[in-house]
Amino acid sequence: MTDLLAAYHHASSNRAEIDGSTVCGCFYCMQTFAATEVTAWTGFDLSDIDDPVAMRAATALCPVCGSESVIGDQSGLTINHHFLALMHEAWFERTIISKPGAKK
Repeated sequence: MTDLLAAYHHASSNRAEIDGSTVCGCFYCMQTFAATEVTAWTGFDLSDIDDPVAMRAATALCPVCGSESVIGDQSGLTINHHFLALMHEAWFERTIISKPGAKK
């Protein structure tokens, strides 16, 4: 599970990784696609357009389903159906993060 948690961090503020990737995948819809198909980003506004730091902090939106669950192969992860299915199960079918205990 710690590998999946580490992989999850590649799904946000990932513009630089996506721009450097060839293949990307979405662990919500479990589709793979070319990095060039990612054309929508979240986490910045037009006032940030000339700010390279803000632009690198943008998060990719899946071109298939619109989810913020995109990871590119520049992350060092193998982007294939098996990996995407494991991520989908961990993040959308059940949670790998436990709820905090009741307050005392």
